[in-house]
Amino acid sequence: MQDEELIAHRAAAAARRRLEAPGVAVGITEDLIKSQVHAFYGQVRADPMLGPIFEAKIEDWDEHLAKLCDFWSSVLLMTGRFKGAPMPAHARLVGVGAGHFEHWLEIWRTTARNICPPAAADMFIARAEMIARSLQMGMAVARGELPPLRSAPLA
Repeated sequence: MQDEELIAHRAAAAARRRLEAPGVAVGITEDLIKSQVHAFYGQVRADPMLGPIFEAKIEDWDEHLAKLCDFWSSVLLMTGRFKGAPMPAHARLVGVGAGHFEHWLEIWRTTARNICPPAAADMFIARAEMIARSLQMGMAVARGELPPLRSAPLA
C-alpha cells in the first residue's frame, strides 16, 4: 500500500472504531466527557476526604484534566488519545483503600446522574466501577496485599 492509501485506510478504520464505540450509541460526546470530568474533579478537589490526596499529587490541574478527558475519550469513544499508564501512578498512592474508591465512585455516580442523560450516565458509571475494581486489584498486587496463589491443584 502506498503512503497516501495507508493514511486513508488508517483514517477510515479510526472513523469506524469511533462509530462503533460504546459511548456513541448512548450519546456520549467529547463535550459531555469534558463536562463530566471537569464537574467531577471540581467536587473531588473540594472534598475533605479525596481533595487532599489529589492536591498532594497533582501539580498542573489543567494538564491533568486534559489527560483525564483523553482517558475517558479513549474508554468511551475509542479515540486512542490516552497514552498514559494509570496503574503505576495509582499503585504509588500510600493509604488509599477501598473506602476512598467507594467515595470516589459515589461522587462520580452523582455527577454523572446530574450531568448526563440516563443512558450515558449508566455507561460512565459502569466503566468507572470496572476501572475502580481494576485499580484496586492492581494496587493490592503492587503492595503485596493479595494472598499467594495456591500451588497445588484443588481436589
